[in-house]
Amino acid sequence: MRISLAFVIVPREDVVMSGAPDGFTYRLRKNGEVELLHHGRPAGVLRGAAATRFLIDVTNDDPQELMARLTGNYKHGNERTAKSHPRNRRR
Repeated sequence: MRISLAFVIVPREDVVMSGAPDGFTYRLRKNGEVELLHHGRPAGVLRGAAATRFLIDVTNDDPQELMARLTGNYKHGNERTAKSHPRNRRR
């Protein structure tokens, strides 16, 4: 017996899924470390060369995207489309 399933994902208007990260801020500590915050809560700390590189890059790049990448909170929202990818289908 072979069962075939087909479904359509209908976007809901009440769900907001923007691709742009937001809510990130940073603080420069007295000892040279950079503390990354997400909605006011600590999300990571950069020390040494990483902190220096961040302070240079934050002026050149999109600061929200940069902080999202550094904290690992990046590119969410693609889970729905990745679910139907052949690599991720259940056998």
